[in-house]
Amino acid sequence: MSAALSARPGVAEIVRNFAPGWFAAVMGTGVVSLSTLTLSARWPLLGGLAWSFHYFNLLCFCVLAVPWLARWIKYRELALAPLQHPVQASFYPTIAIAMMVIAAQFLAFDGQVELALLFWWPGVALTFVFSFAVLYAMFSGEHVNLEHVTPANFIPAVGLVVIPIAGGPLLGHMQGSTRDLALLVNVVGLGAGSLMYLGLLALTLQRKYLAKPAVGILAPTVWIHLGPLGVIPVSLLNLADHLPFAVPGGTVLLAGLLLWGFGVWWVVMAALLTAAAQRRGMLPFALSWWSFTFPLGSFVSASFRLARESGLAGVEMLGIGCWVLLLALWLITAWRTARGIGSGALFRPHP
Repeated sequence: MSAALSARPGVAEIVRNFAPGWFAAVMGTGVVSLSTLTLSARWPLLGGLAWSFHYFNLLCFCVLAVPWLARWIKYRELALAPLQHPVQASFYPTIAIAMMVIAAQFLAFDGQVELALLFWWPGVALTFVFSFAVLYAMFSGEHVNLEHVTPANFIPAVGLVVIPIAGGPLLGHMQGSTRDLALLVNVVGLGAGSLMYLGLLALTLQRKYLAKPAVGILAPTVWIHLGPLGVIPVSLLNLADHLPFAVPGGTVLLAGLLLWGFGVWWVVMAALLTAAAQRRGMLPFALSWWSFTFPLGSFVSASFRLARESGLAGVEMLGIGCWVLLLALWLITAWRTARGIGSGALFRPHP
């Protein structure tokens, strides 16, 4: 027992090895809380569960923010080092996305506009900073090869398209030049992230056709495809409600349904690829398992929103089915994460 305890990392080691992708857990838990809250309109008993996820996620963010900040203060060179890594660099924006997800939570659960703005504006700023920093490091270097390309490369784009999730509704609480700036930020973020996703989609499909599949700790990243496919339709609808000109609702809705349709297809493909990796014993647990949650949760939330806007009952039924899968994957991932924290394995450097 004493040997096991001594093998556990100390505070300094935890801070030194704190991975930038930890906030994917906050992203995933946040979208579980939001989608569960939406579903509680159909089944009120889920309301308590949604609120539990909400408060738990706020606690998670506060706890994770301590080592994240401490690493930047005490080990700045180590904090910057992943920028030159062909895979780890893409996980930098997770903290910014987590902040914008929490902003959406404050709006949905408490209607606390001030707190939502307190998280949304810094989240937006960090999203743009990390999107430029991560992609500049990749564009200006020669360290990224085809075998390094995975859907994890979508994360900077996902951050940009997430901006209108809370940013759209927040426009209704702003006035004057502040609202004009926020509207511009929403438009730029959604435009840049959407087109970036299309380019990266082609690149990741090229890798799937022409190179070996991503297995091991990168296998769960196949689910990240669902992130932009779920977020973009909701962001489009949120932004269309606040533009200073009329947007044909049917046009935006049809575009959202087309993306959602691709998402339905990709849920099946991601499940098949994940099951294949599991059968081959090539799905070890890592923080990348949180890639199961936020993308799938985004797709679930898009399903509920598109069902309400379109009146298509089948869209909601598929969303409910995916919500059940989401809840199961969250429970498994959270349990494995708790075990990894208890043993200290998640705070040791990976090769």
